[in-house]
Amino acid sequence: MKSPNMTGTSDRPDGVSEWYRLLTGRTAPPPDPVRLGNSRAAMVMSLFLNYAADSVSLSQLNDIAASCGVSPDDAYAECVAASCGVGTDSADRAFTERYLKQSIRGIAQEPFLNDPYYRTVRIPAEGVSSGRFQLRMQELAPCEAFVSDDFRLFPDGRMVPQIGYFTEVYRYPAVLEDGREWMTLLPNEIRTTEGPIRNAHGRVLTYGLGLGYFAFMAAAKENVSSVTVVEQSEELLDLFRSVLLPQFPDRGKIRLVCGDAFAFAEACGPDSPYDHVFADIWHDAGDGKAMYLRFKELEGRVPSATFDYWLEKTIRCYLATELWYPGSARKTQ
Repeated sequence: MKSPNMTGTSDRPDGVSEWYRLLTGRTAPPPDPVRLGNSRAAMVMSLFLNYAADSVSLSQLNDIAASCGVSPDDAYAECVAASCGVGTDSADRAFTERYLKQSIRGIAQEPFLNDPYYRTVRIPAEGVSSGRFQLRMQELAPCEAFVSDDFRLFPDGRMVPQIGYFTEVYRYPAVLEDGREWMTLLPNEIRTTEGPIRNAHGRVLTYGLGLGYFAFMAAAKENVSSVTVVEQSEELLDLFRSVLLPQFPDRGKIRLVCGDAFAFAEACGPDSPYDHVFADIWHDAGDGKAMYLRFKELEGRVPSATFDYWLEKTIRCYLATELWYPGSARKTQ
């Protein structure tokens, strides 16, 4: 199955890329001021998340909300604006209202604390290591910002990052590779995997193990008979087998394969025994673009299967260059 054209202009008569049309259903790009706002919003939130995610305190948030008569979410947006040099002139105020205040939301912890994986799986307090990988619990401080979902698209062409915060400490499982967080179970991972889990059926194939969240949730479904997981790191597989898999109620459905995802995909054929395929081998949408496109080219090898990809909506937003001010998309990843 051939992937849609990934360029900003295409051979379509309306001149827009297939990515843009698939996302928006529109045949004309948004006006330049909207594209500029989209690019600026992505850059501002990237700057804040990378350098000031834990800079807002709960007391500061409550003080601003009370003194200005605004909601805590709007107070948080004002903190982001101040931290990232968004000014107070009319154009910057419009940007704050149209983008930052549509981006940031306080989130209740309960739905995530009640997630079946979160309730079931326990990680030793001291953590567990295997080679370059360490499995441990991490913490978000109260009001620490994090990506909470895919980009939100508005009818007028605005593309707004979705950022969340909790008002209490939130502990979450994570895998660190050489000391860097590589795999986590935060609201973004849970929310953006809901669709692929819902679509999983029959004999499921997934590329990338992570914390085994998708495998756990897919295997729990009555209409899923098996879950084959392809993971290239034997060290990570060892960690998973020794600590996590024994805690999975439906572990009998799960088969682990150590190997390269693309080599495995290229070896598949029309008779491959899979009904649904899910790929999640990238760290974020920015570094997932090339891998996503490569997987899309390989879909035709298993024509009877359905396919899902982690962060597909956000990856498509990066590929739909009509949403970005010219030349800016590369700078936000």
